Amino acid sequence: MAVRQDTLWQKFLQPIFNLLIERESLQQLADRIDWQTSCDRLTNSDLVYPQYYSSQNFHGIKNGYLTSGAAVTYDPVTQYVLPPNETWVRQELIQVIAGQPRRILDLGCGTGSTTIMLKQAFPDAEVIGLDLSPYMLVMADYKAKQAGLNIQWQHGKAEATPFANQQFDLVTASLLFHETPPAISQAILQECFRLLVPGGQVIILDGNQKTLRHTEWLTNIFEEPYIQAYAASSVDAWLGAAGFVNIRTEEVWLTNQVSWGQKPIPSNHPIQLQSIDNGQMPSPAW
Repeated sequence: MAVRQDTLWQKFLQPIFNLLIERESLQQLADRIDWQTSCDRLTNSDLVYPQYYSSQNFHGIKNGYLTSGAAVTYDPVTQYVLPPNETWVRQELIQVIAGQPRRILDLGCGTGSTTIMLKQAFPDAEVIGLDLSPYMLVMADYKAKQAGLNIQWQHGKAEATPFANQQFDLVTASLLFHETPPAISQAILQECFRLLVPGGQVIILDGNQKTLRHTEWLTNIFEEPYIQAYAASSVDAWLGAAGFVNIRTEEVWLTNQVSWGQKPIPSNHPIQLQSIDNGQMPSPAW
């Protein structure tokens, strides 16, 4: 894989970020982690990396996310590229969650920033983070342990998880869909539908598709091989095609959006019957 040299990131922004990021501190962090041992512990040896992932560079990094360097630098860079504040943007996903989910799956969890926020918001829930990069999972595990949180980490594909049907009350994905081809994004939502209990929620935080359509220069800042196809698509349409109902999308600070949907509750389901008796709309299964 050759790294493109014509992105705005490569030409102008990388030198600026190199000044902002404390390289010495990052190196110290990297040195504290036994990457080989930790990766061996978290890696699924049976996993075959999909071509759309292994054949691409992301953010101008050779070999994409399959390096320890990508795992160490992801958080420092992301805090500057999610305006006005990364925590505020990620918090928007948390705020639209209905009820008290008992089992949560965070797909494409990366270094676990959203996964950790989910566990902090729902401390009694079982929270699992899944990602294709063992290096990102190592960093996520490190951050969770530093925060004293018990989170499970799974090495795998978001479009083909190892979990049985109807195992989760809530499935989330943050900043994942703009980094996957549209066909894979749609497959991920079909997988979410399979994994959710009736009434369960799926919530997607990602780039604002309307903004990206009208500001093509934004798509050229970083090396993002699938972002233009993502911008031209509709997460709402994907949710509907996957079978979700009560679909909504809201803008987050113009640059991002949060989309969510609910898995329908069958008419003969106890929750649906109880809601009909009470004259109320059905609520999440938990």
